[in-house]
Amino acid sequence: MYTIKEAALRAGVSIPLLRAWERRYGIVEPARTASGYRLYDEPAIERVRQMRHLVDAGWSPSQAARHIETAGTPPETSSMSTSTERTEEAETRSAARLADEFVGAAAALDEVRIERLLDDIFASGSFERVVHDRLMPALRALGEAWATGIVSVGGEHAASHAVLRRLSASFDAAGRPSSSRPILVGLPRGSHHEIGALAFATAARRSGLGVVYLGADVPVESWIEAVRRTTARASVIGIPTTTDLAAAEEVARAITQTNKVKLVAVGGSGAGAATLPPSVLRLPDEISAAARSLEDVLRR
Repeated sequence: MYTIKEAALRAGVSIPLLRAWERRYGIVEPARTASGYRLYDEPAIERVRQMRHLVDAGWSPSQAARHIETAGTPPETSSMSTSTERTEEAETRSAARLADEFVGAAAALDEVRIERLLDDIFASGSFERVVHDRLMPALRALGEAWATGIVSVGGEHAASHAVLRRLSASFDAAGRPSSSRPILVGLPRGSHHEIGALAFATAARRSGLGVVYLGADVPVESWIEAVRRTTARASVIGIPTTTDLAAAEEVARAITQTNKVKLVAVGGSGAGAATLPPSVLRLPDEISAAARSLEDVLRR
């Protein structure tokens, strides 16, 4: 029997997502200890794995849960294609609705609504799909609303910090810190928009890579010290905006010149405009693709 943290790790989902699928769709019914803590057996974990695989393949959570419950065979390819198209359209509408509601909650500084909406967002699929399909569109809408004055600085900060708390919990649940040649992930000096970097660090850890997350606003000398102390295999520098380019380029060049790491990589919305040595890897924007790209290079 496994605790909820162990079960989530074995099934490849976050703890909040496991709780949400259990509560909403009843795909598992864990036993309870005398103190009320959940315990999961291997069949329960396998059901969660099946749910994750189906959702990752494009099924809605409700479709996946019904399929698992009935233990039926997958639909015919043609009908599944039509169903997937309809699901994608519904997901697009749902993501837009959630983004609008998230902006409204931030504008009202309604913390209860913000948390409830994040519950809905993180319960809608695997971590990687949630970040790409739901969370990032909501954050882009939030940024636009702040830029146009619809959301105040306080509202934007409240919503962003709520997201960071969720991502921090997901990062902690994704695995144990690596004690042997980890991957460093962080932002350069003066860069504070860390949601994308932390989401990537979580996806990388979920894929099995050992990650040390350095966080935001890390000076060059601290990056070099971290490389030296951890004997890191790779350093991934986030460039969330073009204003972060100069600082990120400085970090990338400094780490490259140490000859201490196998790979230096950059990612984020501003990475495409960076002027960097040819050896520096530019990661894809989507976090799961970025994690796979990093893993592929490190395995060569």
